[in-house]
Amino acid sequence: METTAQLVILAGLAIGLIYGAVGLLSGFCLMSSMRGWLAEGDGRLVRTYALAIAVAIAASQILAVGGTVDLGKSIYLQQTFSAPVLFLGGLLFGYGMVLSNGCGSRALVLLGRGNLRSFVVVIVLAVAAQMTLKGLIAPARIALVQASQGTVNANSLPSLLATLGLGEAVSRTLAAAAIVVALILFAFVHAGFRRSPGQIAAGIIVGLLVAGGWFVTGYLGADDFNPVPVTSLTFIAPIADALQYAMLSTGLTLNFGIATVAGVLAGSLVTALATGRFKLEGYSSPRHMLRSGSGAALMGIGGVMAFGCSIGQGLTGMSTLALASFVAVAGILLGTTAGLRGGLRVQPLAVA
Repeated sequence: METTAQLVILAGLAIGLIYGAVGLLSGFCLMSSMRGWLAEGDGRLVRTYALAIAVAIAASQILAVGGTVDLGKSIYLQQTFSAPVLFLGGLLFGYGMVLSNGCGSRALVLLGRGNLRSFVVVIVLAVAAQMTLKGLIAPARIALVQASQGTVNANSLPSLLATLGLGEAVSRTLAAAAIVVALILFAFVHAGFRRSPGQIAAGIIVGLLVAGGWFVTGYLGADDFNPVPVTSLTFIAPIADALQYAMLSTGLTLNFGIATVAGVLAGSLVTALATGRFKLEGYSSPRHMLRSGSGAALMGIGGVMAFGCSIGQGLTGMSTLALASFVAVAGILLGTTAGLRGGLRVQPLAVA
């Protein structure tokens, strides 16, 4: 049992190291992708993200069809959930991501590169998330969920198709194939993306890391006596847990999520030092710090309400084809779009 837990932790650290390196070299980030696409007319990064989703869905569903991993044990595929809270959480997270100029995983990557603004983002995000999970905000969140949750017969796109009389394997294959093909076409129809081998590689690698997380926790961690939670790449609760573990490690258990957070930070730092990208940076003004911290708080609160972030729901949740993940991701995309365009647009600040 001890060996299984240690293996999962080491694998989580390795996945984090790879993600940290790839994230630094490629600029992988949903907020940067959306900004490039909507505000700057550069659609390459958003195609990288789309390709990552496609690869994550394809690889994860292959694991599920083969019986290697039971994705039904994850938090995303629940029969009872609150669509309004998931959507609202996604909205808060998406808008907060624009205020902070990046999501939680991006903040870890930039912190490894020496960006001290990201240190504030990570700490505030962790505190706000822990408050929403277990602290002062938790009762309000729980009351909202209880007042608005409902039970569904079909909790995923494959199970929805199965209600038409299709078999489980056929439903899963059709649902996954339709979305994967659409995302791949969206990615590769862009000539600039086709000429960007680094971005293509980043999308493939990140997508495979999501499936790798499922394999590690759902297969390697499937101990009969002490199984680990079935999960993969996600950063809101793990960042909160990592901060708590750093402060109060006695009596707490090191897990896959905490190891992944540490790995992302270390992978980015090593890559930044090796490639000459390491550079200490700070805030340009008190207003900049206030806005960044506010965005981090919204991400922490919203990410908990949405059961994940732009990675936790946008990639990992989507890889399960859970209907709840589609709701949360719709909120994240709408919140991000509101922050980048329209009347609620966040005005850019000069960065020192």
